[in-house]
Amino acid sequence: MSGKTPMRMCVACREMRPKKELLRVVRTPGTEEAPPAVMIDRTGKANGRGAYLCHNEACLERAQKTRALERALDCAISPEVFAVLKEQMREE
Repeated sequence: MSGKTPMRMCVACREMRPKKELLRVVRTPGTEEAPPAVMIDRTGKANGRGAYLCHNEACLERAQKTRALERALDCAISPEVFAVLKEQMREE
């Protein structure tokens, strides 16, 4: 007997897809020593607030342009962080 496949929505294109097909971007909880960081969560289990994106650069660019990722993670994201996310996306 198989269970339901968990579905998540891409914050950019708003398409529902199986969780394993999407890329999770997480904002780690900040502490006094370290401020919150935004990074790609390859395990899908990292602590922090998460948002999902399709595995293509067009969705990342759309999320940057419309500020959808910033709204989903509830924090400001610098262009440098988007550049790092784009580079990490290319590596996968």
